[in-house]
Amino acid sequence: MALERSAKGVGLFGWGAKRRSSASPPSTGGPLIYAIGDIHGRLDLLEDLLGQIARDMAATPSDEKPVLVFLGDYVDRGAYSRGVIECAMRICALENVEVRALKGNHEQAMLAFLANPEFGPTWLQNGGAATLVSYGVAAPQARTTSDLWTETRDALERAMPPGHLAFLQNLELCVEYGDYIFVHAGLRPGVPIERQTEQDMLWIRNEFLEERRPFSKMVVHGHTPEPEPYAGPVRMGLDTGAYATGVLTAARLFGQDRRFIQASAHGDPLAVKAS
Repeated sequence: MALERSAKGVGLFGWGAKRRSSASPPSTGGPLIYAIGDIHGRLDLLEDLLGQIARDMAATPSDEKPVLVFLGDYVDRGAYSRGVIECAMRICALENVEVRALKGNHEQAMLAFLANPEFGPTWLQNGGAATLVSYGVAAPQARTTSDLWTETRDALERAMPPGHLAFLQNLELCVEYGDYIFVHAGLRPGVPIERQTEQDMLWIRNEFLEERRPFSKMVVHGHTPEPEPYAGPVRMGLDTGAYATGVLTAARLFGQDRRFIQASAHGDPLAVKAS
């Protein structure tokens, strides 16, 4: 695989724009696109999935450069957060694939801790201890002194290889291709893209998941774990809870064709047709 990063930016979308007809199948508008759901430190599954994607990419003729979208939540909960970030950075350095790395709420939490050690207890409650350990930093008890949290933050900064912080700080919030928009958690119904908040794009759940009216584009997202990947008229959900289930999911989108590719820790890799 190989990558050249394109300029950041998203187009208008939402109720301020023309809604997409749910009866019309969405299209990528040309490029072959792979979108990877929440990884959460499962480097083993990510490497498996990237291998499957590389083989599929090689077997799929295309006039345009393929696109790989990470939907965020690289860190926390799973054991190899540091390795996942390093792997994602290597993919971003390739030249034959356009890679778009999105920000998840867990990256937001990690950055919040690096900026303010007092956020440490909240981060640990949401899986941050596993990330600390992956960098060789002991995780304190949630109830501890502010001085110890500051020492832990400083130790994490020292342990992070060059480039890791810059990678986290430069993650995108959403990207668009053809009839698809990619975002970590979802979008608030009734709000055009230029007025969507980072909080909603990284954290929203029920208001987005329960929306039945089509947005102007099909929303591809992670954030909310589901037993199976979901493909409906409004959204595609790719978070299959990899850290707990041992199943990491990607969507393969090409023209109007859409299907899922999965890496499983329980046996042979799975390939599932999207309904």
